[in-house]
Amino acid sequence: MTNAKNRRQDYVFIICVVLLTAFGLIMLSSASSDLGKSKFNDTYYYLKHQIFYGLSFGLIGFFILNNFHYKNLKKLAVSFLIANIILLILIFTPLGVSHRGAARWLDIGPFSVQPAEFLKLSFIIYLAAWLSNKKFDRQTSFFKGLLPLMAISGLIAFLIFLQPATTIILIILTAALIVYFMSGAKISHIAGIIFLGIIFFSVLIYSSDSNDYRRKRIMTFLSGGDKQSSAYQINQTTQAIGSGGLFGTGFGKSTTKYKLLPEPIGDSIFAVIAEEFGLAGALALISTFFILIWRSFAIAKKSPDQFAKLMAIGFASIIAIQTFVHIAAISGILPLTGVPLPFISYGGTSLAVFLTMAGIIGNISKHT
Repeated sequence: MTNAKNRRQDYVFIICVVLLTAFGLIMLSSASSDLGKSKFNDTYYYLKHQIFYGLSFGLIGFFILNNFHYKNLKKLAVSFLIANIILLILIFTPLGVSHRGAARWLDIGPFSVQPAEFLKLSFIIYLAAWLSNKKFDRQTSFFKGLLPLMAISGLIAFLIFLQPATTIILIILTAALIVYFMSGAKISHIAGIIFLGIIFFSVLIYSSDSNDYRRKRIMTFLSGGDKQSSAYQINQTTQAIGSGGLFGTGFGKSTTKYKLLPEPIGDSIFAVIAEEFGLAGALALISTFFILIWRSFAIAKKSPDQFAKLMAIGFASIIAIQTFVHIAAISGILPLTGVPLPFISYGGTSLAVFLTMAGIIGNISKHT
């Protein structure tokens, strides 16, 4: 039998990660140039910030977790999740930082981090470890499985809801539900969770004040809204996508990114990509994401144990759901959400988390 140390990891997966990360930096240099110049008199301000705070820490996370045997994460799963929950609570202390009415960031020395992003790692690792423990029948038992799962999920959802960051709750909990289902959970338990989730979010949206941003986005999506007010952002993003045509206006030649697109470096970056590279470029990007996600699920399928399998499924689900939500929202298929495009959008914590996630998946692939 071949020694695990001599096995090669999935290089198709690794190449996709490299391509997406490199392309993300290239697009950030285009999307942020005017914004950096006007705000900081530095065309490459956001690019340098992304490299220093996102790429550098992401590469450290990638290489450490790519070589740190994934089985060791099982012993650290509880500690990681507890530490993450403490960080979420600290947001509501003087260490927390608010921006545009949302308290999602935490100042730690010279760094500003978004603890909710870390949950995409810590909660999936914890859930994979918890469900792969053969001493308990957590897949089918109500009291040992479903009830504790709903309790911890509820706590996490409550803390993120207070920020508020509703879409992050949906992404993380949907991925968690997929992991729970793939572990062998009862269909009745899955159906019950989905039913309660629909009720919770329906009450959340329709009991909100009419000025609440969640309700506004839903109502704008359903009604079309006023193109000069509530529907302004989606109107601009769809126009940007349409103006790219088949092959785009050319790199750096987007006109909507200057003043028309809100958050061109984050929420709307796919619109900038579609405008500058056209339908062909957008499809190439989507295809790269598809290959990355396909390889991730293939790695999960060949995983040597339940813990590795569930982790890989969870991470692949996070990437798939968030990619779909970002692109669908910018294209007008879903209500606007404000979630970053994995590996592409500006955000140091997000890039570091996804690169670390990729390192773990790559590590698992070396042992399949």
